[in-house]
Amino acid sequence: MKLILSILLLSTLLFASKEVFLKDYKQAFIVAKKENKNIYMLLTSTSCKWCRKFEKKTLTDKKTMEMLQEKFVLLALTRDVDYIPDDFKVKRVPRHYFLTKRGEIIYSFLGYWSPNDFASFITEVDRKE
Repeated sequence: MKLILSILLLSTLLFASKEVFLKDYKQAFIVAKKENKNIYMLLTSTSCKWCRKFEKKTLTDKKTMEMLQEKFVLLALTRDVDYIPDDFKVKRVPRHYFLTKRGEIIYSFLGYWSPNDFASFITEVDRKE
């Protein structure tokens, strides 16, 4: 029951506003190619308190979400629920990947980050492209 409630809460947090996080890895690449954007992929787990904090604090920040949506197709995967390719299976979450539309890693990092700190990572990705 707790697992179902956690998944529902996660879905509500990620999809409650206009922001759209895809939940299908392959579909994200189809959309990225169509929109000529790279991908931001967030990996979480159902039992991760830092994942919930990142979702509640950082992903609800309007400026952060505008920065992400402007340049990236958004993909959020839960490691104990969703399909994740072997190359990205990790034990520690939240894990953040910025990927090209061909699947190459541009930038990757771990952990909870405040909206301001996370924005600096988005800026860093822009410099690496």
